[in-house]
Amino acid sequence: MDTHHHGGSGTGLPGAVPTALVLLAAAGGYLLAVRRARRRNPARGWSTRRSASFLTGLALLAVALLPPMAPAAHSDFRAHMAQHMLIGMYAPPALVLAAPVTLLLRTLPPRRARRVTAVLHSRPARLAAHPAVALALSTGTLGLLYFTPLYDTAMAHPAGHRLMNAHFLASGCLFAHAIAGPDPAPARPGVRARLVCLGVAIAAHALISQAVYGGFFVDIHAPVDQVRQGAEIMYYGGDIAELLLAAALVATWRPERRPTAALPASDVRKAVRS
Repeated sequence: MDTHHHGGSGTGLPGAVPTALVLLAAAGGYLLAVRRARRRNPARGWSTRRSASFLTGLALLAVALLPPMAPAAHSDFRAHMAQHMLIGMYAPPALVLAAPVTLLLRTLPPRRARRVTAVLHSRPARLAAHPAVALALSTGTLGLLYFTPLYDTAMAHPAGHRLMNAHFLASGCLFAHAIAGPDPAPARPGVRARLVCLGVAIAAHALISQAVYGGFFVDIHAPVDQVRQGAEIMYYGGDIAELLLAAALVATWRPERRPTAALPASDVRKAVRS
């Protein structure tokens, strides 16, 4: 750790405009899909809570990716960690609990819905959606980020910063889906196994944040006080996010939702028509 500050990020107002447009497009696309799903099956409709959850997730991403946090995150490790928490741990559960894949299956034509289902049942998708793999991609990569020169390398270039944020979001969504997602997950193990993975994530997250706070093996070029305060944000913010994910697992679990080895074609047709 030192007192070096990163240079310009390119994440100010010019970058904020396309980011805001993407978030607005995502919100509009989801709401249009909800409208279509309700038209196709008025009796079943679509949960308002799911729509609110998706919009909440997008709002959290907006806070993280737009000014003032976005430019601050490039020069202040505390802002970076707050951004990391929002992108990788708070927005993903909100987006995942909105069941976007289920909504997509209800709005697509049957042929395209079957293609999406085939992708979900492919070996790479089943492997990536396993809680252990999702855990390695989300929490496991934090050690690589903060205990090697990777963090400073990524922050030295706007493209690297964007890729890092994209990884936070993708791996966070993958882990939230593996643990508590309402969407179909053919390879998802039982609740006990998911709770074990979540417990490992909580423990690993705590150990990494404590190591960052103590400066053990840390390779972060930032003032010591920023690194320690950022570690505190990581420690307490991570605990809250993971407890919320555990609550989501308990709230969304139903015995009839236990996965099977494969989804019968008849079930696919029912999901598409519903």
